[in-house]
Amino acid sequence: MSTSKKKWLLPLTVMLSASMLLSACGGKSNTGNESAGSGENASATELIWYTIGAPQKDLEKVEAEINKYTSEKIGVTVDMKMIDFGDYTQKMQVMAASGEPMDILFTSSWAFDYVQNARKGAFMELDQLLEDHGQGIKEVLDPAFLEGSKVDGHNYGIPANKELPAQEVWRFNKSLLEKHNLSIDGLKTLEDMEPLLKTIKENDPNVVPFAIGKDYGPQNLLPYDYIIEKLPMAVSLENDELKVVNILEQPEMMDALKTMNKFYKAGYISPEAATTTSTQDLFTSGNWFMDRAATQPYADNSWSQSYGYPVVSTPANEPTVFNWSVMGSMQAISANSEHPEEAMKFLNLLNTDAALRNLVDSGIEGVHYKKLSENVAENLPESKNYDMPTFALGNVMLTYLNPQDPENKWEEFKKFNEAGTPSPLLGFNFDPSNVSSELAALNNVKEEFWSPLMTGTVNPEEFIPKANERLKAAGLDKIIAEAQKQIDEWKTSK
Repeated sequence: MSTSKKKWLLPLTVMLSASMLLSACGGKSNTGNESAGSGENASATELIWYTIGAPQKDLEKVEAEINKYTSEKIGVTVDMKMIDFGDYTQKMQVMAASGEPMDILFTSSWAFDYVQNARKGAFMELDQLLEDHGQGIKEVLDPAFLEGSKVDGHNYGIPANKELPAQEVWRFNKSLLEKHNLSIDGLKTLEDMEPLLKTIKENDPNVVPFAIGKDYGPQNLLPYDYIIEKLPMAVSLENDELKVVNILEQPEMMDALKTMNKFYKAGYISPEAATTTSTQDLFTSGNWFMDRAATQPYADNSWSQSYGYPVVSTPANEPTVFNWSVMGSMQAISANSEHPEEAMKFLNLLNTDAALRNLVDSGIEGVHYKKLSENVAENLPESKNYDMPTFALGNVMLTYLNPQDPENKWEEFKKFNEAGTPSPLLGFNFDPSNVSSELAALNNVKEEFWSPLMTGTVNPEEFIPKANERLKAAGLDKIIAEAQKQIDEWKTSK
C-alpha cells in the first residue's frame, strides 16, 4: 500500500455491520467497446464507483484527469463517490436498499462484508470476466489473494495486491516522543503504554494521548480469530482445537477492557471516542500522541509522508494470515451493473497500469506531488487536498516509493507475505444462512454495547454481564453452535 504521499494503511480497525443485499442499478448509458481509444469527442461509458475514505477536496479535479486517461485507453470514465470509514457500511446498506446506481464498489471483511454479500447475490461472479478481461490482474496479483478470497469456489471481488498477513503496531507521533524524551523500546502490550500516556496527559493538555474512535477495539491484540469480524464468536490462535467461544467471556478480553476503562477514566481517551467516526482531524493537526494501526513493510515512511511529520511504530503482535487479511481490501462489481465488461476492463487497467494507479492514488503530478525519479515521488503542499487510502484502490505494488523507501521495497513485501503464520481458520468462511435472523438481532444488540466497551467508556465488569445477557437472548449460543458445526465439518474435509 505504499505511495509517495498517501495513507496506505487503515489507521484504526473498522466496525463490521450487518450486511444486506445490494440492489444497485448500472451506470449511465453504454456506448460499448466502439468508443475505446476513439478520443475525447467520443462518448465513453461512465461507471459509478463507490470507495471508502474521507471525501477529498480535489477529487473532482483529479477525476477529470483520470477520465481523460481512461476514455482514451478503454472508452470508460468513472464517477468516484467516497464515503468515510466509519460511515461506509451503514451508508452502503441504505443505498443498496434504495437501489442507488453503482457499478464498482469497495468491499472487504470489515466494511460492507464481502463473503456475506457475495453469498446473498450482491456481487457479480467474476470467474469468466477475469478470463475475458482480467488477465492482467491474474498475472500481477499474488495467487494467494484470488485463491484465498473465493467464496464457495468462485471469485466475487478483486483483492488489492498488498500485504497478506495482518500485524498490529503501536503508532506514535515522533515529535512528541522527542519533546518528552520518551522511548518506545520494549513496549508491546496495552498496559505498557500507561507511563507514556500519563506523561502526555500531564504535560501536553492540548494533545489527545490515545487517539481512538468508535471502531477501535483491543480485540485484534488478543490471540483469537473471529468467525465474523467484530462479533464476539472466535477461536484461539494458540491451538488447533478450533473451539468457538464467546470472546466476551474470556479473561484476556476482560483484562484488556478493564485497562481501556482505566485509560478512559484517566483522561487518556477522548470522552467522545465511542461516537467518533473519524480521527483524521487529529492526524491532520498533529494533536495526537499514539494509536494502534495495521502495518506492513516501511509503514512509518508512508505515514510520515502522508501526515507531513514523522511517525514511528513498534509491533503489538506477530504477523498472521487471516481470511479477513486476505479479504481486507477488494473491489467488486455490482450484480446489477449494466456494464460488467467495462467495469472489469477498468479494474484490469487500474491494477496493471502504473500511470492510472498513481493518478488515482496520488493525484496530479506537479500539483499534488513531484517525481524525484521514475518510481519515487514526494508530497507538494496541495497533497493535503488529495490524500487517498492507498490500500483500498488496487495493486499497491504499482505505487510510487517514498523518498525514504529502499529500492527493494516490494521484494520486502513478498518476504513479509511469506513470513506470516496462517491462522488455524484460514480458508474457512462461515455460512450465515441458517442463523440469518439471529445474526441480524445480534448485530442490533452489538451496536448498543460494542463501541462503549471497546473504547473504555464503560466499566466492563458491570457492562459485559448485561451485554452477554442481551447477546444470548438475540441468539448468540445458536450462532456459536452453527459455527462450530460448520468448522468441524470443514476440519474433517481438509
